[in-house]
Amino acid sequence: MGAENFGSAKSAGQRSAKRNRVLLSAKLRTAYGEVDARLRDLSQKGALIECEAPFRVGDEVVFARAATVVPARIAWMGGGRLGLEFLRMIDESEVLVQLGRTASNAPQQRFRRPGLHGDLTEHERKLARLWGASVGINISGD
Repeated sequence: MGAENFGSAKSAGQRSAKRNRVLLSAKLRTAYGEVDARLRDLSQKGALIECEAPFRVGDEVVFARAATVVPARIAWMGGGRLGLEFLRMIDESEVLVQLGRTASNAPQQRFRRPGLHGDLTEHERKLARLWGASVGINISGD
């Protein structure tokens, strides 16, 4: 993974991917080990991270949050925050899982208990979605 694989960093006014504000735990994997971090916003192309680690602009890391694991480059730093530029765009569904959402254009589906012939209650559907988001999967229906 080389720095030449990354595109040039754009200013905040030129972002082409929608950023979503969050406050979640994440990890940055480096050649020296894992660093705990706080994910402040996320898009398909990058993330805003808060952490206390001696990074430099241009350092390569691996961003990890639940099932989303992607190589990244530190594009900028300042005030305990750093901007990550992902090596590859992550899928929109990976962003939505981190936000605890589903695609808005997905048809509303009925929830069914596997092996049983009754529908889930609204409370059971909510618990299933929360559990799915915590393990990095999208539980949206049948």
